[in-house]
Amino acid sequence: MNDWNSGAPRPVEILDIPVTPGADYRPPRPPRDPLWPALALFLLTVVSTLAVGAEFGLSYQQNREPFSGYQDPLALMLLPFQHPKLLLVGIPFSFTLLLILFTHEMGHYVACRIYGVDASYPYFIPAPTLLGTFGAFIRIRSPITTRRALFDVGLAGPVAGFAIALPALAYSVATSRIVPGAEEASSVVFGHPPLLRLLSATFHPHADVSWLLLSPVGRAAMVGLLVTAMNLLPVWQLDGGHIMYSLTSERHPRISLGVSLALIGIGIIAWRGWATWGIILLILSLRFRHPPVYDPWQPIDPARRTWAAIGLVIFALSFTPWPVMLR
Repeated sequence: MNDWNSGAPRPVEILDIPVTPGADYRPPRPPRDPLWPALALFLLTVVSTLAVGAEFGLSYQQNREPFSGYQDPLALMLLPFQHPKLLLVGIPFSFTLLLILFTHEMGHYVACRIYGVDASYPYFIPAPTLLGTFGAFIRIRSPITTRRALFDVGLAGPVAGFAIALPALAYSVATSRIVPGAEEASSVVFGHPPLLRLLSATFHPHADVSWLLLSPVGRAAMVGLLVTAMNLLPVWQLDGGHIMYSLTSERHPRISLGVSLALIGIGIIAWRGWATWGIILLILSLRFRHPPVYDPWQPIDPARRTWAAIGLVIFALSFTPWPVMLR
């Protein structure tokens, strides 16, 4: 680790940064964003997740898989708008999913506040999909100064969201109904990530994981796992990309390209969504490199390396090549 006072030449990437050696630099904060866009997006996401959650709730009440039968899934998603009372059935799915997403983003937000990094409110993204949302995000509007700060900000979100998704899924699996062959009549089949298989083997050792009829709370937890897995990919400026950059900034570009290409390969043989996500991340990795931190030589301590291993375990438990399959 280089010493600012040793007389050694400073690296080129920080020569023009006006930082006083040894000072705790805090850049000026930009003006606050207005609250109404974040609030409007949140309310729209509540509506979109309630609409999808109505189908998850109705199917569970009727002892069948979601989107089963011969009806168009899009028609099932529009049904609550024709009968608004059905939106109430979607509350367990909607509120559980929103809690997971909100907790994820607040993990980032709190870590940013601890390190004096300016961050926006969480922005939720409504979507007319089988999940009702594309997730949520916060805008980080000031530089992250140290490797440890970057590590903590990147990891805090996935860990916080997983801490909510894990007990929600465990409770749902423990109380799930066992319906052999339930997935055979469904036009939409949801994947079985390793965590679901592990919980199924724990609570229902003699039942196939495909026989589990999860409650809407469990379905929301499954979406939370998918969001966690996507964010923990060690690519570009995703949460996993921040973690990887803090651990090994010099290898970050090659790892980002390799993981993006691997996702494209997985998408070709499994879920096409991974290929789309891989192409997007490949373009972003080639076009926009990860911004450097002001102190790239600050070591990552053993405790954080242990947390990095925990993050890898969370990713392994959450990732599946087939999150959703259409028949």
